[in-house]
Amino acid sequence: MRPTTDLYDDFEAISRTCSIQFISYGAKSRYSGPIRTVKCHNDNQLLRTLLDEPGEGAVVVVDGGASTEAALMGDIIAAKAQRNGWSGCVILGAIRDSAEIAKIDLGVKALGVNPAKGSKTGAGAIDVAVEFGGVTFEPGHWVYCDEDGILVTDREIR
Repeated sequence: MRPTTDLYDDFEAISRTCSIQFISYGAKSRYSGPIRTVKCHNDNQLLRTLLDEPGEGAVVVVDGGASTEAALMGDIIAAKAQRNGWSGCVILGAIRDSAEIAKIDLGVKALGVNPAKGSKTGAGAIDVAVEFGGVTFEPGHWVYCDEDGILVTDREIR
């Protein structure tokens, strides 16, 4: 994947950048793919359900309401995502098991860490538009993540 800075320079007219300063946790620092979304609050059941599906190189964007009260992803969920072919995750919330996630070949950006696990009621929604950091993440659009940030476009660019 080309750096987000180069993609932005070449496709500025169709690119949007996320202003939130996420921390990278996964072993993969550069990743991209079509967007799938989860909207939830301190509950990771829908994320677990989605990551059970074949990822086919997609990136799941999770709107956790910026809560860091409970982790939405741990090492078991991250390993499942990697095994099922997901490219990575962007989590507006917390993760746990960060040392183990750092060893998994998956892109993971999150706000921070918390050892508390999320609940599993299934509250929330899958594949709905979510908005944060000045960007609307729409299922089927594309997201590009690297060391310099997050870039979103309505189609794949190279």
